Amino acid sequence: MSSFNRRFLILALPALAACGFEPVYGTGGSAEGLRGSILVDEPTTQDSFNLVAQLEKRLGRAQAPVYGMSVTLKVEEKGLAISGSNDITRYNVLGIAVYVLRNLGSDEQVYKGTVNTFTAYSASAQPVATLAAKRDASERLMTALADKITTDLLINSGKF
Repeated sequence: MSSFNRRFLILALPALAACGFEPVYGTGGSAEGLRGSILVDEPTTQDSFNLVAQLEKRLGRAQAPVYGMSVTLKVEEKGLAISGSNDITRYNVLGIAVYVLRNLGSDEQVYKGTVNTFTAYSASAQPVATLAAKRDASERLMTALADKITTDLLINSGKF
């Protein structure tokens, strides 16, 4: 590390502390009580099952839930690449998750958020391979949506 970089880091640390920066998972951090306190509504589809599983990996399975979370998923598939013979060879899978966090004691909405992302998969001449690619893309999409929901909750956890 060059001396310029070290000097910059040394000068930047007091500024970072002065701005009120604190880790969300740190002692007294805004997300300290969030882990294991969110009960996600039961899944009704394969996509929602995958999303709930990923959310539970990130937020912990609710042991003593304080909050309940409802998630409305919208998944749309669009052809992305068309071959010369007019066959679709690549698909974009777009996902939108609208979620509502509510206090389980009062059933009052405490936070609402929307996240979206996309993934893609290739179609092949083999139906089984295409189906496997489609399932994998769906799982990747739910993982990405869970990441975004978790990030949004952590960033805004001081608001509820």
